[in-house]
Amino acid sequence: MPKLSVLIPVYNVEKYLGQCLDSVVNQTFTDMEIIVINDGSRDNSLDIIKKYAKKDKRIKILDKENEGYGKSMNRGLDMARGKYIGIVESDDWI
Repeated sequence: MPKLSVLIPVYNVEKYLGQCLDSVVNQTFTDMEIIVINDGSRDNSLDIIKKYAKKDKRIKILDKENEGYGKSMNRGLDMARGKYIGIVESDDWI
């Protein structure tokens, strides 16, 4: 069980997503899972997520139809196994 689950909700943010994912996967704290919830993006967001997931086994992808932010986060929380939960918005970075 990872110490931290990081949830990243995604909807049509291809412009910012690489910077966001880089900031998370390059943290010095590594005992985490990264759950990226694609909420039916119509741009290249899902392709970007898949590219990162191939490079980093901590990344888990939840690809679903668009249901909105609340349902996306609830589905991500259902997947999370970490003792602690963190949320990083896909147009931000840490």
